[in-house]
Amino acid sequence: MRLHVRPTNEQARLQLVRAGLHPLLARLYAARAVSSTDALQLDPARLIDPQQLTHVQHAAVLLADALHAGKRLLIVADYDCDGATACAVGLRALRAMIHATGSTARVDYFVPDRFKLGYGLSPELVDIVAAQQPDMLITVDNGIASVEGVARANHYGITTLITDHHLPGAALPAAACIVNPNQPGCQFPSKHLAGVGVMFYVMLALRAELRHRNAFTHGEAPNLGRLTDLVALGTVADVVPLDHNNRILVAQGLKQLRSGQGNVGMQALLTIAGRATRTVSAFDFGFVMGPRLNAAGRLTDMGLGIECLITDDPARAANCAQALDQLNRERRRIESDMLDQALEVTAALPDTPAAGLALFHPEWHQGVVGILASRIKERLHRPVIAFARVTEGNEAGMLRGSGRSIPGLHLRDCLDRVVKHAPTLVRRFGGHAQAAGLTIQESDFDAFAQAFAVAADALLPEEARARQLDTDGALETAYWTLEVAQMLEAEIWGQSFPPPVFCDTFRVESQRVVGEKHLRLRLTCADRRIDAMRFNANDALPPRIRAAYRLGVNEFNGIRTPQLTIEYAEPA
Repeated sequence: MRLHVRPTNEQARLQLVRAGLHPLLARLYAARAVSSTDALQLDPARLIDPQQLTHVQHAAVLLADALHAGKRLLIVADYDCDGATACAVGLRALRAMIHATGSTARVDYFVPDRFKLGYGLSPELVDIVAAQQPDMLITVDNGIASVEGVARANHYGITTLITDHHLPGAALPAAACIVNPNQPGCQFPSKHLAGVGVMFYVMLALRAELRHRNAFTHGEAPNLGRLTDLVALGTVADVVPLDHNNRILVAQGLKQLRSGQGNVGMQALLTIAGRATRTVSAFDFGFVMGPRLNAAGRLTDMGLGIECLITDDPARAANCAQALDQLNRERRRIESDMLDQALEVTAALPDTPAAGLALFHPEWHQGVVGILASRIKERLHRPVIAFARVTEGNEAGMLRGSGRSIPGLHLRDCLDRVVKHAPTLVRRFGGHAQAAGLTIQESDFDAFAQAFAVAADALLPEEARARQLDTDGALETAYWTLEVAQMLEAEIWGQSFPPPVFCDTFRVESQRVVGEKHLRLRLTCADRRIDAMRFNANDALPPRIRAAYRLGVNEFNGIRTPQLTIEYAEPA
């Protein structure tokens, strides 16, 4: 492991300090290419205008016409947190607009069973929902690759509106309208909207269109700002880059939740996890609420997660949150068993593994292989695709894989290269730079593994193969305070805007194993002591260490204290 200190633009740091920013934040932001406080202004008025999103006005007109005509709308959701929050935003916004306009339209949702129907708007899914006789299908967080599914919907005479953010394939589906910042020709300045962000923008455009038509005759136009907590959750949980526009969405969502007026289901998820709503952070979106919602889609049906997000009944929300928490515990147990099996395989690999790794075990759970791929990717610092056998649906007997990549390799482009060189190996695939999914024949696994390794070797730069941990350098011990820890936790960190990681040399005063696999430490640096935790590693540390760490808040019995979380340690 090489510890690398992010370079800081000194001129930008001084400008931020002069503008009144805390000196530590000024240093951190300057190292993340922030050069003025304009980039830190996160009020909603600074959001990119929805009209810059290609076809968003067409989508607004289609939806406004459907509401006026009393049509039946059906949202086709995805089975991850982004898809669930996008579905909840659509349902809540559309139902509020139906009420405020006096429309007789109806809106419901359908979430596919990932084990039977796979991903996206498939022809089989359309066959099922056609029995409900919807007038319009609205996809959220999927659909850009659903050429056959949209064709089937057109066959039934069902209008299709696609809202998605994934990269398109060679051909676009023949939908009535496609809203996707990554579709050809779209000049939307931010290409990093999550699926929930795209749906939120469509709802903003619809509200504007209904206002233009003077359609709000039965009530006030809905306050869509009340939905920003859902947008923030899906945005962080989907690990999309937090550019300025996404940071505004996340900031507004945090403000909504912290006010105590946030989504009832999200509050219940925080409560079940022992987290306080008033101090909710972006971390809670990605590591507390997100995994619990995703557990439903991974193990059973994301319908439970969606119900948690659309109910306004605190008792119902608490019941959903409890069930989701139990599913997440089961997911963690399954993941632990799968990881042990995967580590047996990777232990036999050479010291320098192949540029890309494909793994398969007949007992692996297809809902958890994405997490497994992520875990192995972190350990080996290589792109990894983990496969599980499909046991239901029209793809029964095939292998469905989920992949995670490292910086330097665009995973979807890598799979595209595999397909171009071996067209018969991959039945279908999709995704983006850091994550992708695909389906192959089980008999083709060895051939695919070889083809993937070759493609990754051609695309992964040599300099990207060395493991490197970016840090923000040393942290003055004067900043080891609860106030500074709370200040850092309150900021918005995430993909492409990483949370601060510092690096210092410590003396280990004491260490003991807790919870069987974690290490509780008392460290000293410059004659100042502080408690620390090293999670998922219980091997003893030497008396002096050089460590990369995060400064955070530990809460125990209502008492909050500063604590370090060790990300990496080596002998000093």
